[in-house]
Amino acid sequence: MEKKSIYQAKDTANQSLEAPGAFPFTRGIHPTMYTKKVWTMRQYAGFGDAKSSNERYRYLLSQGITGLSIAFDLPTQMGYDSDHALAQGEVGRVGVAISSLEDMEIVLNQIPLDQVSTSMTINATAAILLCLYLGVAEKNGVPRNKLKGTIQNDVLKEYIARGTYIFPPSPSLKIATDLFEFCKNEVPEWNTISISGYHIREAGSTAVQEVAFTLADGLTYVQAAIDRGLKIDDFAPRLSFFFNVHNDFLEEVAKFRAARRLWAKLIEERYKPQDKKSLLLRFHAQTAGSTLIPVQIDTNVVRVTLQCLAAALGGAQSIHTNSRDEALGLPTSEAALLALRTQQVIAYESAIPSIVDPFGGSFAVESLTDSIENEARKMIETIETKGGVVKCIEEGWQQGLIQEAAYEYQMDIENKKRIVVGLNSFQQKESQLPPVLSIDPKIEKEQVQRLKAFRQNRDQKKHEEAQKELHKAATEGKNIVPAILSAVKSHSTLGEITATLEKIFGRHRP
Repeated sequence: MEKKSIYQAKDTANQSLEAPGAFPFTRGIHPTMYTKKVWTMRQYAGFGDAKSSNERYRYLLSQGITGLSIAFDLPTQMGYDSDHALAQGEVGRVGVAISSLEDMEIVLNQIPLDQVSTSMTINATAAILLCLYLGVAEKNGVPRNKLKGTIQNDVLKEYIARGTYIFPPSPSLKIATDLFEFCKNEVPEWNTISISGYHIREAGSTAVQEVAFTLADGLTYVQAAIDRGLKIDDFAPRLSFFFNVHNDFLEEVAKFRAARRLWAKLIEERYKPQDKKSLLLRFHAQTAGSTLIPVQIDTNVVRVTLQCLAAALGGAQSIHTNSRDEALGLPTSEAALLALRTQQVIAYESAIPSIVDPFGGSFAVESLTDSIENEARKMIETIETKGGVVKCIEEGWQQGLIQEAAYEYQMDIENKKRIVVGLNSFQQKESQLPPVLSIDPKIEKEQVQRLKAFRQNRDQKKHEEAQKELHKAATEGKNIVPAILSAVKSHSTLGEITATLEKIFGRHRP
């Protein structure tokens, strides 16, 4: 997107700026925004086995985080148990290994589920992980209507940018809407999806592409739910979004304002909801991991601070700040704490939360907001003329645009058109690497042993009956979440549940 070096009043001459909390919510979804309560501070974490991750969560809670954010390892994301052949060497590496109800009990040990909001970054196996969470809550005597949190459950962006899909798009969309329907009745305070632009941006998209592809995905989920027989006000108030915060400070502030405004307009134009909450784009923001560098890592603290500021000034409902060492590995506890302290200093010392939408009326930010909204809307219309999100995914259209943008960005760095301090300019020799979190290989062995014991000690007949019921529900096109919950409570594992569904839906091959 082209930008001017000077913005003037004429650049926003045709714009009427509404009050915060008023349609189309450019200035924020609430009239008071952070003046009464600052954003939820979530630190995305998870590594090794359930016990190690539980210790990290409890440590972060003791240090002031106000919401959990669970990272799962690659086998869990792909529907494989920790003892599957394809899981070897990946157990606990990029997140916590969760294969069973026992694992989930350990990871949530001594965490008050009726008091803490939990976000789970999981997509293809989202329904299984939510059922595991519900199983633990039930054991702990916590009613479902007291549970608050978010399940990412956005598989469309997996085909576009991230790759942790299992089933083809059509059954995946069906499972996503199964969760909408189930949670409406059973877990009413739970956000049933986090429609994610974060990974689209991490893959190399532009800010406009991030907004356009994310909102187009969102509209696809909405229409799938409508086609399912749900009414817009049945599920739209529990939709949430997840965006990246990149380095172009003013563009990022404008991006959030544009996304919020465009989503409200699109939902109003197409579905005319009665509940104002159906129009609200509520979003979590995470600082951009792709901008972190593996040298002079203290400079990453500055990048993260600026990105966190942009998220706050753009009106995020919750924020995660990356740790300075994440270009080298999973964050150490010291680095994670510093990342949390970054949020806390901004929230409690900068006085930024005391003013709602401080950039409201800025010639530059308002003009950028208009430009991003207009360009993103055009791109959404192009997707629809091409046959919709799923058809474009199958043709590789979004993927191709992202690859082009990523290539151009990388060439700008290599040709020094884009300066990255410490990476391609202002370099220095470093005598030694900082400490890097290491995952002990014995964790995988212990996890596998515990999983085998879990299977041996269960009631095999109950497990088999639950699997048959799951197969029947999926074959007949019923909502499969109740059957997954029964399987979880019968001690079926994540991999076994996935395998049953794979027999019916197949496994996606691009």
